[in-house]
Amino acid sequence: MKFNKYIVLAVIGIMFHSCDTDEFLNPLPDSAIVVDAFFASDDDVLSGIIGIYDAIQGVNENTQTNITRANRGIQFEYMLSEMRTDNTRTATIEGTKADFHRYRVNPDNIQSEDMYQSMYDVIFRANNVLNFIDVADADNQAAYTAEAKFLRAYAYFKLVRLFGDVPLVTTVVTPDQTDLIFTRAATASVYEQIVSDLQDGVVNLDNSHKSRASKAAAQGLLAKVYLTQPSPNYTEAAQLCNSIITSGAFSLESDFNDVFYNELNDEIIFAIQYESGNSQESQSFSAEFTATIRQGREDGHNIVNDNLIADFQAIGGNRTETSYWNAGRFTEVAKFLPEGSDITTIPATYGPSPRDAGNDVIVLRYADVLLMHAEAILAGRGETSEAAAIDSYNAVRQRAGFEDRPSSVTKNALLQERRVELAFENQRFYDLLRFGVADDVLSAHAAEMGYSSYNARQLLLPIPAREINLSRGLLSQNPGY
Repeated sequence: MKFNKYIVLAVIGIMFHSCDTDEFLNPLPDSAIVVDAFFASDDDVLSGIIGIYDAIQGVNENTQTNITRANRGIQFEYMLSEMRTDNTRTATIEGTKADFHRYRVNPDNIQSEDMYQSMYDVIFRANNVLNFIDVADADNQAAYTAEAKFLRAYAYFKLVRLFGDVPLVTTVVTPDQTDLIFTRAATASVYEQIVSDLQDGVVNLDNSHKSRASKAAAQGLLAKVYLTQPSPNYTEAAQLCNSIITSGAFSLESDFNDVFYNELNDEIIFAIQYESGNSQESQSFSAEFTATIRQGREDGHNIVNDNLIADFQAIGGNRTETSYWNAGRFTEVAKFLPEGSDITTIPATYGPSPRDAGNDVIVLRYADVLLMHAEAILAGRGETSEAAAIDSYNAVRQRAGFEDRPSSVTKNALLQERRVELAFENQRFYDLLRFGVADDVLSAHAAEMGYSSYNARQLLLPIPAREINLSRGLLSQNPGY
C-alpha cells in the first residue's frame, strides 16, 4: 500500500487468563485494548485509518516467514476462495495450503486461522479509530467515521461468508469484556451491522480515492451485500449499481490487460495497493502463482483447472490471454505476473523481485458492478429480458470482443460470464454461494477431480481450533468439524 506508515495501535502489556498474548493477535489482540489518551489529534486519527489498510494489506510472507508473528491480511484469500472452487488448485498435494482445493481443511489449518485473525485485526483497528473519533477535526469526523465503518464492514463481509456466525464486536474491548470476542452472533445480525456501516459510507464518503474507501466503493459493496444476505434485497442492489453506472465516474477499460497492469485505472473502484521491490509494502502471492519455473517459496498455487480453461475457450474472447497462460507443465495465472515478467521468452522470466511484487488486489471494479446490476434485475429468476439487465451484461461481453446482443440474460450465462471476467480475483466462491449453486457445482467438481472428502459442510470453514481453545469452550465450532 503506497501510504506512509505510522504506528497506529497502542501495545500494552496486559496478560489474560495466562494465555500467550505476546503473540500477534493471541488471544486478545493488543489492538482491541487502548489507553484513553493515545489519539491526540486529527493527524493521529488519520494515521489510525491508514493503519487499517495496512492490516488489510498484510505482511509479505517473504518478509516474515513465521505466520504466528505476522498476519497476511488478504494475501492468502485466493486459497480460501479461488482454490475452494472449480477454478484452481495447487501444483502439489503437500502441506496445509493444498488442503483447500482438496476440501481437507481442518480447524488447525493455519492459513484459514490467519484469515480469521487478519480480518479481526482490521475490525479492532477500525473500532479503535471510532473510539477516538471526537479527537479529529469536526469537519473530518463524519468522513473518518464512514471510512472506518466501511473497512469494518469489508472485514465482516469476508468473515460471515467464510465462517458463518462470528463474534460481532463494534466497540473497543476492555479487560472485563473479553467474552465479546468469543461469542458468535447470528449471521443475520452480522449482516445488519455490515449494512448499517456501509450505508454510512454511501452518505458520508466521496469519490476522491480508489485505494481508500469511497462513496462508489460503499455503494458497490453494499449492493453485493444486499445480493448475498439471507434475504436478498434485489431492488436496493439494482438502485445502488445504477447509481454507480449513471455517475459517469467509471468506465470499462478498452484493453482488458490495462485493468491489471495500468493500476487505479478508470475501471477500478476500490483496490488494495502494493509496491514492487519494497519488502514492507509488497506482496508475495504473485510469485506463488508460478509453478513450472518456480519463483515463490513453494511449488505453485492457483494453478488453472481444465474446466475453467474450457469456459474461457467458449466465452473468454480477448480476456483469455491476459487471464492465464500455458507455462509448460502447468497453466498459470497471468493477471498478476510480477512486474518485469516476460512470458514470451524461453524460459519465461518473472522480473527482478517476484517475491516482492507490487500487483494490486482489486476489490471492486466497474465490470463487477455491471454484472451485479444484471444480477439484481434478474432477482433470483432463471432469466430476464429487461433491457437494462441486457445492457449491463452485454457491455462486459462487448469489451471481450463479442458483437451480438442477446435477447435475454439467464442465471447460468451470468454466472459463467462472471467466472471468466473475474477469474482469479477471489470472486468465484462467493458467487457460487450467492447464486445458490455452490454445493451442486463443487460436488460435481470434486467428483470429477477425485476429491472424495468434499461434502456440503465445507461451504463454511471451521472456526480456528486455537480460538476455541482460548475461549475455554465459549466459542462453538461449525457443524461437522
